[in-house]
Amino acid sequence: MEKVVRIVQLKDKNDDSDYWMSKSPEERIYAIEFLRQQYIKTLPDAQQRFQRVCNIINRKQG
Repeated sequence: MEKVVRIVQLKDKNDDSDYWMSKSPEERIYAIEFLRQQYIKTLPDAQQRFQRVCNIINRKQG
């Protein structure tokens, strides 16, 4: 497969957004999950689990 690089102006509209906005939220999530699974397969020691994220918020008492 030959690699192709295209240089485009930032102001040029990308047809990808129109395509994905025409899809339902379920279809978009399915596509993301499909791509995630494909990426995981390429990693030699990948573990399928969620990253834990913790945000600490300081709130004023009173």
